[in-house]
Amino acid sequence: MTASPIDYSAAVHEGESRRRRRGLLWVNPAWLCVGAAFILSLVGLLAIGTTHPELVLKQAVLLCLGLGVAAMVAVPHTRWLQKLSVPLMVVVLILLVILLVPGVPEQIVRPRHGARRWINLGLIDMQPSELAKIAVVLLIASWLRFRENHRHLPGLLPPLLVALIPMGLILLQPDLGTALLFLPVCFAMLFAAGARTRHLLVIVLLGVIGGAAMTPMLRPHQRDRIEAMWAQFRGDDRFENDIGYQGARSMMLVGAGGVAGVGGEMASSMLEWNHLPEEHNDMIFAVICTRWGVLGAVLTWALYGLVLLGGLATAAFCRDPFGRLIAVGLVVALLAQMVINTGMTIGLMPITGMTLPFVSYGGSSLIVAWIMIGLIFGVALRRPPLLWRHSFEFDRVSTDES
Repeated sequence: MTASPIDYSAAVHEGESRRRRRGLLWVNPAWLCVGAAFILSLVGLLAIGTTHPELVLKQAVLLCLGLGVAAMVAVPHTRWLQKLSVPLMVVVLILLVILLVPGVPEQIVRPRHGARRWINLGLIDMQPSELAKIAVVLLIASWLRFRENHRHLPGLLPPLLVALIPMGLILLQPDLGTALLFLPVCFAMLFAAGARTRHLLVIVLLGVIGGAAMTPMLRPHQRDRIEAMWAQFRGDDRFENDIGYQGARSMMLVGAGGVAGVGGEMASSMLEWNHLPEEHNDMIFAVICTRWGVLGAVLTWALYGLVLLGGLATAAFCRDPFGRLIAVGLVVALLAQMVINTGMTIGLMPITGMTLPFVSYGGSSLIVAWIMIGLIFGVALRRPPLLWRHSFEFDRVSTDES
């Protein structure tokens, strides 16, 4: 007895549905990134509420918006991201240049503390430097995805230039903290793409030289903050009531938290009486250490460790070279930002205008961080074709060439 046409059509439809379900990996390591980032966002709400309870609702709304945008960017296939990499970089560079053009009305470019980093969008202020992190990762990944010339020293120069151009524009805003992110991201992506170690060491050297060459671009207060950090290492406290005030207050409050913290009410009083600047934004890690102590700091670092683990595991299981490099670049950008922020809070790095991803108050930082998580999840969600070769496998002849 033969099946009817209706039964046959239903069987075909069911087979197509099964193939589509097999094409999406809902159980994947990127859930580590999602879960850890969500817990960090909740920690941020609690930390912000310690001194600014009136901002918690707005941050919660921004968190919901970030989650929605993350879900949206996870939907398109990575091939569409590759097509958008160049247009996105062009838009970002135009926005970065607009920030530096004199005479732009304050209704569009809103300076804060002498820095021109924000473009007014009405409800929120947008930082093009935040988008620049994503644009650089996408463009470097697009450049490297099917190339082998990065196995030779001249082939490393285009990815390095992709990182250095927005880095220089951001440094002029001035925004030293964000500018410091691009070289580690470029290095990590080249390493993941199979660049030779000796060539990467040359890139590190060029990065150091380039950073030294950009020193004259630093504003006087930025150079003073670097000097204050070195003075602090030497036990010199002459900057504590001047350019080193914020760093000194931060370290004092971090130490006051002890092992288990002083609790929410006491932390609120201590932060108010010690007048820590930007405690809900750049210095939010000091609030965590004051309220929850060393245990809170370790838990925060552990959550970022889970984000890193999920991102690297996503890259390891991905055979698409573009997707693999996206996962590596974005997760390294998040981790590097965390290291810089917490490092400046505990006195190991100079004070810069750098937020703590998912935790600090602010729309641009929170939404862009969640966009990064959405992009990583989008990479992990898709199963590559069965005959797709593994990413960045080079034959022995190519490996032996200098």
